[in-house]
Amino acid sequence: MVTNRALRHGARAVALTATAVGMVAAMALPAAADSGPTRKELIADCASGLGKCSFNDPVLGKAYLGDFRQVSDSLYNCSTSPATQSMTWSDTVGSTDSVGVSITTGGKIADIIDLSVTANYSHTWSSSHSESSSLNMTVQPGEVGWISRAQVMQTVSGTWQTHYDSPKWSHYYWYVPDTVTGPAPNATDGVSNAVVVKSRKMTPQEQASCSAKSHQGKTFSLSR
Repeated sequence: MVTNRALRHGARAVALTATAVGMVAAMALPAAADSGPTRKELIADCASGLGKCSFNDPVLGKAYLGDFRQVSDSLYNCSTSPATQSMTWSDTVGSTDSVGVSITTGGKIADIIDLSVTANYSHTWSSSHSESSSLNMTVQPGEVGWISRAQVMQTVSGTWQTHYDSPKWSHYYWYVPDTVTGPAPNATDGVSNAVVVKSRKMTPQEQASCSAKSHQGKTFSLSR
């Protein structure tokens, strides 16, 4: 049973003893006694397999378009005419949990979430998405251009249930809520991935680099 002292501290997961018949139906609060585990310790035991874990009652949030970020090298135009060049780009978007910890593709945590989402929604969940292609980009004189991409993202919320064969922190079962944010398939909830060409004026320092013999009247690229 959770003590009043545990509820006042509110920094750890709630433990429910295995002797209670209705324990699985009880929703735990993110609090525990000082002698209990931290959220990080429980998730680590799920990842290592020390705890027998499941991700219960997953709820998918509505898909949304994530932030744009640069996915190509930068193209500098030191000439006096517009410059068009084919630029390759690549992007990998991963997943993070509610405290910003990366969910590793192929790891036990990702597999448990995927199993839960698949069972409840009849489609797979992926902790990472990679994509690459090429695009013609036109950059005006005295400007810098690059390619940016935004990925469709979605949250999945649920509760980790950790079961130990022998009591750990004085209990067999521990629960902790979590929300994971990761890439969703293109067109989920009608939201589509986006790839755009962006550009800006060169800074004075960048303009000065055009005076270099190797750059005069030319275009050149720098790695992102």
